[in-house]
Amino acid sequence: MIKKIFRHALAAAFAAIAVQACHSATPPAAPPAMHFAQTVPAAQPPTQSPTQSGAQIAPSALVPSQAAQTASPQAAPAQQAAPGAEQSDVNAPTIKINANEVSLIFTVTNKHGQYVPNLQQSDFALLDDGRAPARVNSFHQQINLPLRVGIVVDASTSIRSRFQFEQQAATEFLLQVVKPRSDRAFVMGFDVTPTIEQDWTDNLDALEQGIDRMRPGGGTALFDAVYTACRDKLLTERGQEPVRKAMVLISDGDDNQSRAYLDDAIKMCERAETIVYAISTNWTPSRGKGDQVLEKLAESTGGQAFFPPSTSFKNIEEELRSQYALIYTPADFKYDGSFRPIYLYCNDRRYQVRAKKGYFAPRQ
Repeated sequence: MIKKIFRHALAAAFAAIAVQACHSATPPAAPPAMHFAQTVPAAQPPTQSPTQSGAQIAPSALVPSQAAQTASPQAAPAQQAAPGAEQSDVNAPTIKINANEVSLIFTVTNKHGQYVPNLQQSDFALLDDGRAPARVNSFHQQINLPLRVGIVVDASTSIRSRFQFEQQAATEFLLQVVKPRSDRAFVMGFDVTPTIEQDWTDNLDALEQGIDRMRPGGGTALFDAVYTACRDKLLTERGQEPVRKAMVLISDGDDNQSRAYLDDAIKMCERAETIVYAISTNWTPSRGKGDQVLEKLAESTGGQAFFPPSTSFKNIEEELRSQYALIYTPADFKYDGSFRPIYLYCNDRRYQVRAKKGYFAPRQ
């Protein structure tokens, strides 16, 4: 019974993204100027990890993790240059993001976890490295963007007993979400190494066959898989029109083979402007280390982690319809490679804002 609940809850999570591509709306009228906080408010921003990053970061060497010291050698992912700017709305002109500009996508929820649309620029206050930004270049709600989603499935030995449910749920998701001529997806399975089972396509049969080809076995290189999916697939998926990029990660979160660190994976997600929705395969009441890993991956990129048998996965759909896009120029910006924490909040303190935690300034 628990497995049945898990399967349907997981499928509901995936199906939630589908409506993102089906709804259309025009951008709101030009909002009033944003009210910026000049000093840090009483509610302090969360402590930032020195290895988390945002849209503009400097390339850094990928250092093997402790898990890799006992794992069989494999090539560490190589970092690439930061991604180019994405257009902020399907009906807006292409916006080029300069090196000293920050692109920020965020979600607003009420105390019940329901997503709050139709807010204006003046409803928010922002601190970048403890200071109000020098200028806001663009602000609006993003609606009706085509979906680009990576389905990244744990195919290691540790989830063998749950693998069939992963495959079935992923298939149900694809049948409901991928719309021809609009959305595209790819399928990646991973154990010790990540494997692209199906490249970018809107062909449902091809995607389903990619899911069916996966077989569980081997160790778990979760961080390497997330890093590679973002670097090789999501980072390079850019065109003339803007898209919403997301990763649906299905795993128990227990990494034992990666050469990349968790923070390296988070960095690459930030660079690829990809939001992670992590779906835990752990259906026990307790929350272990793997679940904490999934939570950090999701929350650091502005997404969420979900744990069965929760029925709230459908909220992913509402979230992707209710996100906001902000491009701004930070004050006192320096090209020094330093980490600049971001603290964004709503002036109406009944609402909570979920966004990435910061970014690395580029080096000249």
